[in-house]
Amino acid sequence: MILDKTKTPIIRLKNVHKTFGNNHVLRGITLDIYPGESFLIIGGSGSGKSVLLKCILGLMEPDAGSEIEIAGVDVLKASSSEVEKARRKVSMLFQGNALFDSLPVWENICFLLLQTKKLNREEAYEMALKILPTVGLKKEVADLSPSELSGGMQRRVSLARAIASTPEIIFFDEPTTGLDPIMASVIDDLIVKNVKELGATAVSITHDMASARRIADRIAMLYHGELIWVGSKDQLDHTDNPYVMQFIKGLSEGPIKLEA
Repeated sequence: MILDKTKTPIIRLKNVHKTFGNNHVLRGITLDIYPGESFLIIGGSGSGKSVLLKCILGLMEPDAGSEIEIAGVDVLKASSSEVEKARRKVSMLFQGNALFDSLPVWENICFLLLQTKKLNREEAYEMALKILPTVGLKKEVADLSPSELSGGMQRRVSLARAIASTPEIIFFDEPTTGLDPIMASVIDDLIVKNVKELGATAVSITHDMASARRIADRIAMLYHGELIWVGSKDQLDHTDNPYVMQFIKGLSEGPIKLEA
C-alpha cells in the first residue's frame, strides 16, 4: 500500500521506556503507525519485541515519561472509560493461539461477543459459521474442540476469533511460529486477505523473514530495546544498516553478537 502520512497515526508511541530492575528492555521507542497499514517489528530473542507489544496492549505498564496513544486516546493518562473504549477497537492473535479447550470452536470464535452480550448464543453460532470459510475452514469444524484440530487449524480459529469483533487494529504475535513452511504461507495469506477486507491496521512481531515479506507494508527492527531501522519491505534488502543485513540474512558474523 502507499502510506499516507498526512493521516493521523492510529498508534503513536513517544519515548517509551520499560525497565525491569537494572535491565533496560525498551530505550525510548518513538513510532507512528498509520490507519490501514501492516506494520511489522523484527528482532532477535530478547530485543524487546514482546515487551513493546504488551506495553501497547496495556498488559504491561511502561516507565514514567512514556506516551502511548491508540486511536487518539492517551491510554496512560485518559480515564478508564476512554481507555476501555479505545481498547475495544483492538484484537489479538496470540502466539500460542490461547484457545479455550473446554469450549467448542464456534464459542471460541465469538467468545468476546458473547461475554459483552453483543450476541446471544444462537446468533454467535451463526456468525461463527459465516467466519469459518473466510479462514479456510469447513463449517463442520464449529462443533469440534480445539484439541481435535491440527496446529494449523488452531491458528486459523485464532485468526477467526481475532477478526470476529471487526476490530480497527489487530496485533499478531509470531503468527507463524511452530508451523511448517507451507502452512505458514497459508496463514500469512489469510492474514493479508482478512486484514485488507476489514480495512484494519495490522501490527505484527516476528523473526520469520519470509513471513515478514509476505504480510508487511513497513518493517522496523528492534535491537537492545531501540528502533535501529524503519522502512518499507522494498527497502529492506537495499539498506546499508549492518545490523539489519546480518539479521535478515541470518549471518553468524556481524555487529549482532550472540549472548552466552
